[in-house]
Amino acid sequence: METMAGMRRSCGCGKVTENDCGKELTLAGWVNTRDHGGLIFIDLRDRSGIVQLVLSPQYGEEAFHKAEGVRSEYVLAVKGKVRERSADTVNPKMKTGKVEVVVSELRVLNKAKTPPFYVEDGIDVDENVRLKYRYIDLRRPEMQNHLIMRHKIVHEMRTFLDENDFLEIETPMLTKSTPEGARDYLVPSRVNPGKFYALPQSPQLFKQLLMVSGLERYFQVARCFRDEDLRADRQPEFTQVDEEMSFVNEDDIMTINEGLIKRLWKEMLGVDVQTPFVRMPWDEAMGRFCSDKPAWKLWM
Repeated sequence: METMAGMRRSCGCGKVTENDCGKELTLAGWVNTRDHGGLIFIDLRDRSGIVQLVLSPQYGEEAFHKAEGVRSEYVLAVKGKVRERSADTVNPKMKTGKVEVVVSELRVLNKAKTPPFYVEDGIDVDENVRLKYRYIDLRRPEMQNHLIMRHKIVHEMRTFLDENDFLEIETPMLTKSTPEGARDYLVPSRVNPGKFYALPQSPQLFKQLLMVSGLERYFQVARCFRDEDLRADRQPEFTQVDEEMSFVNEDDIMTINEGLIKRLWKEMLGVDVQTPFVRMPWDEAMGRFCSDKPAWKLWM
């Protein structure tokens, strides 16, 4: 296998634009598809998207002959000039569909066996196969977009709460058991034989300690662990946004979280959510729906 030595990547594959025409770029990524004729066309993929590579003996004989042995999911580094595609070869479905990279140098960073399923969206594959080859499944744009979306949501939450004077504070994962609604996961202590740490069901114990310490507003994107049977809306290990505020009333809490939801819907989906939300007293909710979360009950 070859290395990237002397080939510093210029940008992501999906970030090549018409403004780069005439420039020599270095790109790296996975082979998405390959087409061989008098020329070799390779769609090179990384997290940012896909760009088309063109290889020919005319532009780089050594690179062309290396490309003849390239297969799907090989990892490549390439160097070449960006040019506009001819009008009849423009691909409007691709973000980079108006350009292509004419390759003068190619290095095979890693070879790959034929993958057990196509690295594309909408595949009809047994979930057990996807989980067995999770590292391949996570290459699919659909799966990467889920992770990117989650990253953006958490980033926006952190930004919003910081703007509203919250501190993000980490609390211990290994802690004392605090019996709640579910069983704790237990971790044996090597230095204290016969004794165990518990993984937190949620950080209530530490929330209250932080409040009485005078920190006033705190939040945490907290990992929670509950040794319980699976439910429709929860699994044994999950993440929750945990907030705590001192010197506030119910309206303050609802207003903060309405603002947070409004921000997320606007930034993630481009939707303007109207606030304040309609608020229903507890007595009315229980009287009409026998539930203190009637919207969730109705939706289910």
